Amino acid sequence: MDARASEGGVAAEASVTGPPQVDAVSRVAAPAAAAGPAAVVLGGLSLSHLLNDMIQSLLPAIYPLLKQAYALDFGQIGFLTLAFQLTASLLQPVVGLFTDKRPMPFSLATGMLLSLCGLLLLSHAGSYGLLVMAACLVGLGSAIFHPEASRVARLASGGRYGLAQSVFQVGGNAGSALGPLLAAFIVVPLGQPSVALFAVAALAGFVVLSLVGRWYRDRLRAGAARAKKGAAAIRALPRAKVVQTIAVLLVLIFSKYFYMASLSSYFTFYLIHRFGVSVQQSQLYLFVFLGAVAAGTVAGGPIGDRFGRKVVIWGSILGVLPFTLALPHANLFWTVALTVPIGLILASAMPAILVYAQELLPGRVGLVGGLFFGFAFGMGGLGAAVLGEIADRTSIEYVYGICAFLPAVGLLAAFLPRLDPPKAA
Repeated sequence: MDARASEGGVAAEASVTGPPQVDAVSRVAAPAAAAGPAAVVLGGLSLSHLLNDMIQSLLPAIYPLLKQAYALDFGQIGFLTLAFQLTASLLQPVVGLFTDKRPMPFSLATGMLLSLCGLLLLSHAGSYGLLVMAACLVGLGSAIFHPEASRVARLASGGRYGLAQSVFQVGGNAGSALGPLLAAFIVVPLGQPSVALFAVAALAGFVVLSLVGRWYRDRLRAGAARAKKGAAAIRALPRAKVVQTIAVLLVLIFSKYFYMASLSSYFTFYLIHRFGVSVQQSQLYLFVFLGAVAAGTVAGGPIGDRFGRKVVIWGSILGVLPFTLALPHANLFWTVALTVPIGLILASAMPAILVYAQELLPGRVGLVGGLFFGFAFGMGGLGAAVLGEIADRTSIEYVYGICAFLPAVGLLAAFLPRLDPPKAA
């Protein structure tokens, strides 16, 4: 057993084995996970992920309002997204690495409180600098939430890791879809101060995560003795091959989230500029895409559990290419319609990629969660900033023309080795 994984008590994934085995603590949790408290915890994680990401999605959802109120250009809009995404992405691997050694059950609730502070600041910010600070606070809350929540989801999975990640992530995607919808009906009519109304959601998330933290703490205590007796971690691949494979996965994440940034941050502007729809209509059309993303997340994990992660990764990254190539040339109806398969197919990748990486790096669940969620946020932020500058220098239509080719990067999935699904020792 890795000595570092046993420091400060026991990590939830202290002794995860490679493909031939599963970790000791997950074996402790497995009997209860199917229908007992662990399943309830998984539902609580999904709900809190929904609330967390709903709060976060309010920022891009009100970009048209902020652009008008503060006379912002596309570059400044992109920098707002960059401030949020980089705060989240740079800190997530650090948080994940730390909690691999010293699990912090109540850090989940702490992350939600930081998001609450960012939300309240966003509602009353009177300058662009305060908007950036609010975005950073929300990003910090996200950095603390995601790595440890991903670990708890795996602990509560009962061995069905792909399904657990899908359930966890669909909450986040559903929250991201609800944000623009709520912004269209609440924030746009009532103005920026109405963002403070969503503090109720943050407080609800704090309560749920406090209860999840108590369960997590108790499971750590109950599983400590058995985890220490777990088998030593075994790598199925040489270290150099693991590093190469992780690099390929990160490049696939780059193509996925760079493209996603073009839709989540600028789709409303694209629809307004090209088709002349109202701000409220554009929010509803964005909700259609984000709803498809939420639905696609549900499928990726279970399919990966049954047929293998590589099958899902191939289909989800490369299979979306025909639809992205068609989108810049479609009318309003088909533009909105095409976002449905794009969202469904793209979203199925993340659960499969995350579990695939966890099997490559046994005993490093927090690091994997932090690295991949953080990199995803970072690519989303970088994409928003870069694409905003391109839109300022050319046009928003030009942005969608060049982004259509990004999914072709999915051809790199050919370099991913096939991993056998984990089996109990």
